[in-house]
Amino acid sequence: MTPPVHGPVAVLGLGTMGAGLAGRLLDQGIQVRVWNRTPERAAPLAEAGAHVAATPADAVAGTSATLCVVADGQALGAVLHGPGGVLAEGPYPGVLICASTVAPDEVVQIAGEFAAVLDVGMLGNRDHARDGELRLFAGGEERAFTTARPLLQRLGKEVVHLGALGSGMRMKLLLNLLMGIEVQALAEATELADACGLDRQLVLKTIAGSGFASPVMAFKSRRLASGRFDEPDFRLRLMAKDLMLASKQAAAVGLSLPLATAAAETHVRATEQGLGDQDCAAVTRALAPKPETDT
Repeated sequence: MTPPVHGPVAVLGLGTMGAGLAGRLLDQGIQVRVWNRTPERAAPLAEAGAHVAATPADAVAGTSATLCVVADGQALGAVLHGPGGVLAEGPYPGVLICASTVAPDEVVQIAGEFAAVLDVGMLGNRDHARDGELRLFAGGEERAFTTARPLLQRLGKEVVHLGALGSGMRMKLLLNLLMGIEVQALAEATELADACGLDRQLVLKTIAGSGFASPVMAFKSRRLASGRFDEPDFRLRLMAKDLMLASKQAAAVGLSLPLATAAAETHVRATEQGLGDQDCAAVTRALAPKPETDT
């Protein structure tokens, strides 16, 4: 039996994953306090029983744990230290669970400001978050992990303590590095097929059903087949950010990762082309040949 979660829980950031996590906790009968930069995203959770807070500081008041699920390091800094931030009214006595994908060093830097901090890399999509089917990889002190374990077990089918603070982010960056390269490889194969006159739908069906395809490729092949990249599972700009972070981590330890570097460059270029808020499979549009123009 999963042990009980003591006290309300705050969820800061109601994007694809944050909203799923908050909904899961509400389904589990846990009191949830939520905050989002754009308040309208909290409306469905309010109807389900969540308390919608005006500021992060208000959201964390009286909670035993806080899940921070924002887009990047800049957003994390604003949520913690900005006006109305978590620390605006003094120390936070609960466990801060950083599930935002940021540089591992950024998580380590905030550790001294909190009683307990974990960084948690989440493997899964919005449906997994909503259904408690995530795989969660945590870094941080054993004491903090033991305290947060009952909560994490409500959210994931697998909960692993990797070791020191920053380990969860390192695992998440490794996983997203693999996903970014796999999706780009699938997109490159599809664009080559198009350019050579092969039937796009048949090629994608063949790849998805082959032994070469990972589950990610099989899943994203449906995006490439339909050509629809709205309502993203994972935004392309976030993939670009994570690939850049992975490349920086490699450089910091003296590793050269040519595939990571190439994928990061392609995703950054795709973001600069205005594709950042589409699904990461839209990277295919950055690979397509440019139409010839009359001179």
